[in-house]
Amino acid sequence: MSPESLDDVRAHAHVEKAVFALRPDYRALVIAVAGLIPGPGDAASEAALRAAEGTAYGLVAGTPVEEVPQVASWREAYRAFGAKPQRTRNSLEALLRRAADGLPRVNRLTDCYNAVSVKHRIPIGGEDLSRYVGAPRLIRATGEESFDTVAQGATTVEHPEPGEVVWADDAGVTCRRWNWRQARRTALTEETTEALFILDALDPVTDDDLHAAGEELLVLLRGRGPQLAVARRLLRAADEPEAALPV
Repeated sequence: MSPESLDDVRAHAHVEKAVFALRPDYRALVIAVAGLIPGPGDAASEAALRAAEGTAYGLVAGTPVEEVPQVASWREAYRAFGAKPQRTRNSLEALLRRAADGLPRVNRLTDCYNAVSVKHRIPIGGEDLSRYVGAPRLIRATGEESFDTVAQGATTVEHPEPGEVVWADDAGVTCRRWNWRQARRTALTEETTEALFILDALDPVTDDDLHAAGEELLVLLRGRGPQLAVARRLLRAADEPEAALPV
């Protein structure tokens, strides 16, 4: 994917006004990247996961996971569109609850963003851009959108609940319940070389916190490989599109 194509993804990423009406404090940092080093986890991603596990252990040693401020804020957001957070946990909470027994090892790219998510206490999703159709958008679902997933070991198509907050492209839902479960179609694999990363924020996470997490993610993704092509943008309520930040 060319830098011009990455910038097109950045320019057309969109959050529906109905989502901001639900949570005016919501922000999303979208980062489109090409030239990634694919493959299984490596020494760098493993070190990042181990550091994140240590961070999580210290964080929840004396505090229930649901009372961590960033987790509590997402639980409140889930309730606002009718989801039950004790049954469908936001991705940050799900990772923190697994950290004591070990974070999942999936592939290099997924392991990198999971480590940054836990360290910075920010939900992060990663999508294979080569499988995207159109630009990413965060919407309140009608209930008619398609979502391809696996249930009981079999591939199936589900539909979100009406009013559910979902990420989608022109072909269907790419992530349900804001940051709960990603679609199979756009999942990162050991062959992915171009990806879209979405970093979600609610108060008390600041814009500076969000950008710091994005910078650390890019450092991990670069590794010792060639320079990446990157386009990024912060989406927030009542904002005009921002100029592209320097890479």
